[in-house]
Amino acid sequence: MTGYGSEWPEGLAAQARALAEREVSARELVERALRRIEATQSTINAFRLVRAERAVEEARAADERLAAGERLPLLGVPVAVKDDMDLAGEPTAFGCPGIFPPQRTDCEAVRRLRAAGAIVVGKTNTPELGQWPVTDGPAFGVTRNPWNLKHTPGGSSGGSAAAVAAGLVPAALGSDGAGSIRIPAAWTHLVGIKPQRGRISTWPHREAFRGITCDGPLARSVADAALLLHAAAGSHEGDLHRPPAVDVLAAAGHEPRRRLRIALSLRPAFAAVRHWLHPAVRAATLRIADRLALLGHEVVEEELRYGPIGLAFVPRSMAGIRDWTARVPDRALLDARTRANARGGLLLGGEVLRAARAAEAPLRRRIGELFWRFDAVLTPTTAVPPLRTGDLAGLRSRDTNSRVIAACPYAWPWNVLGWPAVSVPSGLTEEGLPTGVQLLGPSNSEPLLISLAAQLEADQRWYETWPPGHPR
Repeated sequence: MTGYGSEWPEGLAAQARALAEREVSARELVERALRRIEATQSTINAFRLVRAERAVEEARAADERLAAGERLPLLGVPVAVKDDMDLAGEPTAFGCPGIFPPQRTDCEAVRRLRAAGAIVVGKTNTPELGQWPVTDGPAFGVTRNPWNLKHTPGGSSGGSAAAVAAGLVPAALGSDGAGSIRIPAAWTHLVGIKPQRGRISTWPHREAFRGITCDGPLARSVADAALLLHAAAGSHEGDLHRPPAVDVLAAAGHEPRRRLRIALSLRPAFAAVRHWLHPAVRAATLRIADRLALLGHEVVEEELRYGPIGLAFVPRSMAGIRDWTARVPDRALLDARTRANARGGLLLGGEVLRAARAAEAPLRRRIGELFWRFDAVLTPTTAVPPLRTGDLAGLRSRDTNSRVIAACPYAWPWNVLGWPAVSVPSGLTEEGLPTGVQLLGPSNSEPLLISLAAQLEADQRWYETWPPGHPR
């Protein structure tokens, strides 16, 4: 076994193949990941917790299993998970300050990753309770974008996105309650999949944030994102949402089987905030629309009929924040905006929350009417390129919420509906900052969206472009 040296494989599937063919060892890959994490922690600061000793021990065990002929989809591959996921023996702080107890067991998603052979090298940074599209806080400092350290990688899965974009790990799990996978994917030049609600179990919780949050992958390629999704997907018997199985691996291996009709929508849902679509983001979105048309699809400008979907989102979001603050050891340490949102969860509980949940089915029918005429929807993932670090620091709760909604108005409606969405890179601005577009579909449409993303990736080859200085 000679190893790859500077030519070691960077992707999730490539590392899995190299391990299975005994071209590189799990220990080599894990130790390289740990070196890269250590080298960038003072600048990028992607990780809240690093499992250096345990990860190396697990890599040794994986090498023994590989040498004995055992094969699993991710046996020996280093990955990372967001710090809202339970990892046995480690705390789950979800971006909050304070001393949290170690968890006794893995959450179901982590259990499935480990059952597939993956080695979790650490837990990545996230803002308090995943509330903002920037990843910074008093508990861990500022996480920075590998493309430009003056900018945020996004949030709330910003640590996972930064870790993958910088080549620290080949893929990572994040969570998405209002775009928290898709926003950092767009701002770090990655593929991010928000799957159908329940596709990846949220156990030990029957559902997360009153059903608006789900877990999903961040990776540099569609195939790698699909592979991580496949490994983590599956239900626990206690889950509230258990969708039918779909084959995401096969979908990543081919383009759509037919010509698709795609709606191009640039108008976001109403949220009582003035919206402005940055010219660079608009131009990038229109360029992707043109590429899809050249690939043989019919792309038609058609605005979504969102209706009063914001009224169905806010009570569930605030209730989820209130639920989580009950697990925090010292609420006095929380950001004042977190405490304000938790109070909002109390005020918007009861009948208001029940009405918000009841509104989901009518909203699905209203918006779903579009899918009688179209196969998928194309929108910008965000309205602006990556924010600068510190852009939301020191703001009052109302001002923070207004800035967040104005910057990221396109992602959150799909969390209310529970339907799949995929964010893919749409290019770089003149300043070298990444932007993204999202492909949206109806219930259980991951295979169609993934195959469309794979076709676009074959044309755009975004995985060939790395941030300056990374990974080598």
